[in-house]
Amino acid sequence: MFTFIPLGDIYEKKKLILSLLFAVGLALIFLATAQNLYSVYIASFMVGFTTVSPQIIVPFAAELASPYQRGKVIGSVMSGLLIGILLAIAVAGFIGELFSWRVMFGFASLLMFLLTYVLYRYLPTLKPKVKLSYLELLRSIKKLIVQERTLREAALISALMFGSFSAFWTTLTFFLEGPHYQYGSSMVGVFSLIGVVGVVTTSVVGKLSDRFSSQMIVGLMTVIVLLSYVLFGLFGTWHLGLIIGIVLLDLGYQGTHISNQTRIYSLSAEAKGRLNTVYMVSSFIGGALGSAVGVAAWERWGWLGICVIGGSMATVAFLVWLWHYLLKQKRTR
Repeated sequence: MFTFIPLGDIYEKKKLILSLLFAVGLALIFLATAQNLYSVYIASFMVGFTTVSPQIIVPFAAELASPYQRGKVIGSVMSGLLIGILLAIAVAGFIGELFSWRVMFGFASLLMFLLTYVLYRYLPTLKPKVKLSYLELLRSIKKLIVQERTLREAALISALMFGSFSAFWTTLTFFLEGPHYQYGSSMVGVFSLIGVVGVVTTSVVGKLSDRFSSQMIVGLMTVIVLLSYVLFGLFGTWHLGLIIGIVLLDLGYQGTHISNQTRIYSLSAEAKGRLNTVYMVSSFIGGALGSAVGVAAWERWGWLGICVIGGSMATVAFLVWLWHYLLKQKRTR
């Protein structure tokens, strides 16, 4: 993300998106046909390195939208993105169980080539507004971090929230396959579909971000994620408790994400790619740490450990939000 997303500010976005999607398709073919573990490592790195086009599409959509509909547009795009992630979990579970992991990656490659063609036909061409060298572009990112307090706040909250989100979804398979439920991988996919309910409602959050304070909505969404972990801890061994918790977790995480992006994209019309770079790199660092800490917590403390880790990250995110909110109120007096 740090390598490619800033390029959206100095290169034509449509060509950049299509090039990356085509590269992802090739990397997935390499992964599907890998003959040894080292080839899997290399191919997995290639997939991860090139699968960043969504984070170029989101600021692209924000740039095309009017300021009064930016939240709604970001909400629609991000809802589609997270629905795709949740559906991928479900589809991968079924295909992996019925066929093999190679078939799944081959199918994903086909989808990437198909998507490349569709976007080639329908995406508009939009010339960049900035003329900088690549090194100048990267140096300017540091300046944005120093200058924009809202960007720093949003990036930290996003890292904590994605960490909380990832800790749950990384370990849910272990929990569902354990003694309480004893389900297989296909059922994990079914539970991921439940999260779509929460994601669909986030389009409403995008509209609210256009009408009300995005900062207030961020605070509300962090509380919703914290509430989901309370439900997981108290009622996670019951189907209804787990289902309601998943809906609230996905709603809260996605709502925070959309509201934060609405805030940062309003900071500069010419630096949306660089703003998104800082925000998304921070977010994915938090997500990776959340997955790692979540697995460690599961091995040591089981389901209760996951609830404590995920709930603690959401609590810290709320405290970060509250600190900045109170500072803002103090400055306006």
